[in-house]
Amino acid sequence: MTTVKAPAPERQQGSVSAAIRSRLQQLLAFASLVVIYAFFSIVSPFFFSYGNFIAILYSTVVIGTLAIGTTFVIISAGIDLSIGTGMALCAVMAGVFMVKLGLPLALGVPLSVLFGGVLGLVNGINVALLRIPPFIATLAMMLVAEGLALVLSNSTPIYFTDVAGYSDLSIGNLIPNVPNGVLILLVVAIIAGVLLTKSVLGRYTYSIGSNEEATALSGIDVRKWKIAIYAFAGLFTGLAGVMISARLGSAQPATGMGYELQAIAAVVIGGTSLSGGKGSIVGTLIGALIISVLNNGLQIMSIPQEWQNVILGGVILVAVYTDRIRKKEA
Repeated sequence: MTTVKAPAPERQQGSVSAAIRSRLQQLLAFASLVVIYAFFSIVSPFFFSYGNFIAILYSTVVIGTLAIGTTFVIISAGIDLSIGTGMALCAVMAGVFMVKLGLPLALGVPLSVLFGGVLGLVNGINVALLRIPPFIATLAMMLVAEGLALVLSNSTPIYFTDVAGYSDLSIGNLIPNVPNGVLILLVVAIIAGVLLTKSVLGRYTYSIGSNEEATALSGIDVRKWKIAIYAFAGLFTGLAGVMISARLGSAQPATGMGYELQAIAAVVIGGTSLSGGKGSIVGTLIGALIISVLNNGLQIMSIPQEWQNVILGGVILVAVYTDRIRKKEA
């Protein structure tokens, strides 16, 4: 029995239609962002102000950084539940490096980011080599990171009072009235976007998520690239740990729980498919902004935190359901 392949023009047409659907999803997410922003602007005049706009961008820094790394993992048809507590552990390690060990800023920050890469590397090894399902492997790492953060900090915050220039990484202003954290998010988003669309890592990320078996049959070492994807995503966890501790001026070991859900929600809302093979950094940033706008607007309206969680959960359900419908149509 022979298998008939689709003619080249038909395959090309299918690729073009998939690209069009991806663009439409981004436009839909952006339109949703505009509608939500307009709604809160009408409800509260204070919401529509430059100061609040900058506050929204600033509140997006941590979630956006985590979400960018998670985008690579989800496109590869994986998941990482450890990024929240991993971020807290990286923040504690920043305190260990620069406060307890006295390392200079220029060395302590890169080491903290690389420590996040090590966490991702361990996740990748567990998933790719030990064949542990990503959900279980990263759930275990979430608990490990949470425990290590408390152990290494003695369950007390580590303050960066004597580390000159550390807080400026987040709250400084190279551009007047624009926090440095926003600039850093923009830079890493551009770098991640280029790597996702133009590099070998990005191409293999899409390929593994689309069809892992076919990718392996084509001669690509899927296990090696899965490890690389998780390790690369871990670097963003480390960077998020630096950014949140620089913003707070301290490493809070109990901080982190719940951030993984918001980051994953941002990725899904931005159009990345949970089944893998499709997604973009632009969409992820839009999703992160939607979450930040929702949180900011609901706080301005004095909506209780409990109801904010209910609304955010509803948004996530709608995004996932939309993804399922889109997958069926494809």
